[in-house]
Amino acid sequence: MGSIAEQTKTSNPGGSTEAPDGTELLKIVVDTLEASKAEELVTVDLAGKSSLGDYMVIASGTSSRHVSSISEKLVIRLKEKGYGSSRVEGLKNADWVLIDASDVIIHIFRPEVRDFYNLEKIWVHEEPQDQTAS
Repeated sequence: MGSIAEQTKTSNPGGSTEAPDGTELLKIVVDTLEASKAEELVTVDLAGKSSLGDYMVIASGTSSRHVSSISEKLVIRLKEKGYGSSRVEGLKNADWVLIDASDVIIHIFRPEVRDFYNLEKIWVHEEPQDQTAS
């Protein structure tokens, strides 16, 4: 298993070396997701994009059972680390679980559901190519 930087994409690849708010919480979230074998982790820096939080983390589980297990382990870990009770939505069906951990918003999907909603496309912007009128 590689480092967080190797397994996690960020929307700010050349980012600053200063530790912005929420980075300790983000590390706990990413470490817990990796330990739970979550797949395709993507971290989105929300600075300047939204007041919802500092970061958004998107991950996949292999099945509803895996999504549920990942989510439950993460909520327990956050509580153990002193981050209180996180708001959790979608755990019953476990197709898409949303965990609001204050500064970090976590989305855990089954792969088909993740492909359908494609949150990465909404939140991670690529620079548009220069288009000139003909």
